[in-house]
Amino acid sequence: MLLTVSAGVCADEYAEQRQRLLDEIKADFAITGAETGKPELGMAVYQAMSKVPRHEFVPAQQRAQAYLNRPLPIGYGQTVSQPYIVALMTELLAVETGDTVLEIGTGSGYQAAILAELVDRVYTIEIIRELGEQASSRLQGLGYDNIAARVGDGYYGWKEHAPFEAIIVTAAASHIPPPLVRQLRPGGKMIIPVGSPFMTQYLVMVEKDANGTVITRQLLPVRFVPLTGGH
Repeated sequence: MLLTVSAGVCADEYAEQRQRLLDEIKADFAITGAETGKPELGMAVYQAMSKVPRHEFVPAQQRAQAYLNRPLPIGYGQTVSQPYIVALMTELLAVETGDTVLEIGTGSGYQAAILAELVDRVYTIEIIRELGEQASSRLQGLGYDNIAARVGDGYYGWKEHAPFEAIIVTAAASHIPPPLVRQLRPGGKMIIPVGSPFMTQYLVMVEKDANGTVITRQLLPVRFVPLTGGH
């Protein structure tokens, strides 16, 4: 299903909360900069985070907490990621306007919307049908038009639209999925949490150079819901 992305501006009633959140995210970047190599939140990602209305991507009962710097439950045992982590993973991908990005784990659609503010096309896959359908409806209702979404097992990627300049995985895998590595364009980057639900997970940067050689780099400990599926 083809969805739509526009630069929607958050409602004024959330302006103060949103600014406070952005200030916290900038502070977190400074604290973790030595580990991540990103001591500052770039202007493009900052602007994307300021445009996308996070309160539209959480359940109604969570809206009062929408601009707190923490993950929030969205049903079906899933969460919308902490805003700092959303900003960090986006910043690490270093995407550009004409890029095509694959997201594994649509969730509520928030990360896809952030990416859609920055790139030409976002493809996103959600394994939980109810969440995927809700996200599709939500994004369409918000006027987002450069996102294509489907329900399926993201472990295998979306081969028909590969290769991708960037791939982002928003659930923890026990290993880096080989199909995703194959679908990454030479010169591209993938950011993925790796580890089991009951052990330390790490955010891992995967880079494929111009010759197709893959280099991985472990960044910092994180906590994500597990990547599920039949693999």
